[in-house]
Amino acid sequence: MKKILIANRGEIALRIIRAAKDLGLKTVAVFSEVDRDSLHVRFADETVCIGKAPPSESYLNIPRIIAAAEITGSDAIHPGYGFLAENPSFAEACEDNHFTFIGPPSKLIKQMGDKAEAKKIMAEAGVPVTPGSPGTVKNEEEALKIAKKIGYPVLVKAVAGGGGRGMRLANNDLELKTGFVMAQSESQATFGDNRLYIEKAIENPRHIEIQILADSSGKVIHLGERECSIQRRHQKLIEETPSPAVDEKLRQKMGEAAKKGVKKLGYKSAGTVEFIVDEDGSFYFMEMNTRIQVEHPITEMTTGVDILTEQIKIANGSRLQIPDQNEIKINGHSMEARINAEDPSAAFVPRPGTIHALHLPGGAGIRIDSHIYQGYKIPPNYDSLLIKLITYGENREQSRKRMLRALDEFVIRGVPTTIPLHKEIFTHPDFIEGKTNTNFLKRLGY
Repeated sequence: MKKILIANRGEIALRIIRAAKDLGLKTVAVFSEVDRDSLHVRFADETVCIGKAPPSESYLNIPRIIAAAEITGSDAIHPGYGFLAENPSFAEACEDNHFTFIGPPSKLIKQMGDKAEAKKIMAEAGVPVTPGSPGTVKNEEEALKIAKKIGYPVLVKAVAGGGGRGMRLANNDLELKTGFVMAQSESQATFGDNRLYIEKAIENPRHIEIQILADSSGKVIHLGERECSIQRRHQKLIEETPSPAVDEKLRQKMGEAAKKGVKKLGYKSAGTVEFIVDEDGSFYFMEMNTRIQVEHPITEMTTGVDILTEQIKIANGSRLQIPDQNEIKINGHSMEARINAEDPSAAFVPRPGTIHALHLPGGAGIRIDSHIYQGYKIPPNYDSLLIKLITYGENREQSRKRMLRALDEFVIRGVPTTIPLHKEIFTHPDFIEGKTNTNFLKRLGY
């Protein structure tokens, strides 16, 4: 591997460029017309414009990305997260055109993208799964039978779903009938796939994920857990590691369960196994993300493992240099706040615009992952994430206080951001005591 084309934009494209440079690899940035002045375009070794602003004409256009890789002589493609990162057709196109896809094989992306199939594979591996339908549910009548068997509340979920799309909560038969039709319609419109499955809704759960690395020799390690329960519209807003709700015994159980599932798959790359954890500490497999996660930096801060660099090295055929699981030590505490160009008081509506003034925080224990600068014009076509603010402390309270210090130092003028909401969350008594779950923001009135 000598040259990586980055099939993405924004902060993750910059993150990949930095990792590649650390490894002595050349980089190619692709960009849409509206991203011509983006930092990932400025800092890559080569650049290729692949189309107009709409994602379908640029960052989701597989033929144009493959053509860009061919004309630049790239031998590898990194998808980042979002866009085509978990699209099996894109991974397959890379394979067919002899580019190293920096991620797992297309077959595994397809398996884990089918939520019903993923659940079945994990159950066969001995990983706890949420009670529910053994596979897809054909119609409302079958859904009602399953709901009566496992008991309400239940979740109707799209097989191809993600980010809360194609998902409905039902507390009774009427809500199930209505939710089934709505989820089926939304799933078809969003994913081109109307297949659904049913599972028991765990009330007041925590969303806990396990970061894994797996190489081609079959070696698998996990890097501990991340607490991802604070979400808006089923999208994460704040993450931290270690979780205040996970002790060493539960960490080992969840980590070993994740490793069993990954080994069953024959997985190779960085990946994340996501669980829901109920109030008594029982955990259940939810899904597997076959890509780098937005929140990967907090795990890097507490383990000292450069996850993105390891992902690239694994794709290049290298074996994990970490001797065994016991070599992984979790030190201190790290938190991440996603600073988005959104108005929390108006249902988190994205607000594109121009950054007229910008001052970023600094000091001990602060890491900033971002692609914005003073004068940057936020396009309306993409995700509203501006900055990932990451803090590190010797313990959770030091990390939290550094987060508040950093939030106070920010100056971002020109667009509304989620900074005021973050200040509210990080000073809330329930957050301070670690008593949060996926309903936390709802309790705050958001």
